[in-house]
Amino acid sequence: MGVKMREFLTNSVYFGVIISLAGYILGLKMNHTFKSNLCNPLLISIIFVMTVLAIFRVDYDNYNSGAKILSYMLTPATVCLAIPLYQQLELLKKNIKAVFFGILAGMFSSLISVLALAYLFRLSHEQYVTLLPKSITTAIGFGISEELGGITTITVAVIIITGVLGNMIAEMICKIFRIHHPVAVGLALGTSAHAIGTAKALEIGEIEGAMSSLSIAVCGLLTVIGASVFANFL
Repeated sequence: MGVKMREFLTNSVYFGVIISLAGYILGLKMNHTFKSNLCNPLLISIIFVMTVLAIFRVDYDNYNSGAKILSYMLTPATVCLAIPLYQQLELLKKNIKAVFFGILAGMFSSLISVLALAYLFRLSHEQYVTLLPKSITTAIGFGISEELGGITTITVAVIIITGVLGNMIAEMICKIFRIHHPVAVGLALGTSAHAIGTAKALEIGEIEGAMSSLSIAVCGLLTVIGASVFANFL
């Protein structure tokens, strides 16, 4: 029975899409039921997919052949982030200096923290540059890691973990440090937790989402330069 089920799942074109969406829907329901940041829909869906693949012993390549349909939707979804930014264009113009220096501060905070922890835990140069792009979107972070000689697969995993954690603890951190201004909240989420953080910012408010979507692009470009410089420090 197990072999037949595995063959059925392996040969199913939409298997990857179905379990990915099922995991996310499960996460949404758990988040709605328990009202806990630990029940993050993305985190739940990742655990759900990993569990299904492990139980039925389905290869990742077979899963991804169907799930990649969802990946194709990432580009138009990312482009759509420009809509809330356009709607808040006047606010952006009024706070342009604060926005620029806020993103710059976020970028330096990320790079300096990685450098400090690399020295503390005596990481190798390869391990160090692998972690440098942890707070930017996967597409840019992958390229930076590859260019600097890092381990790209670990870089992708670290970027995802950073985004999920940022999404989960964002509101708690803002409450602890009394960060209430929507522009500040949006910039913090975008520079620290990239697209996954932006999803949380959009849940909080339109201004937060707009500032966070801007941060993804600007912080990514600045990190390309910053990571190349910081790579020489270890």
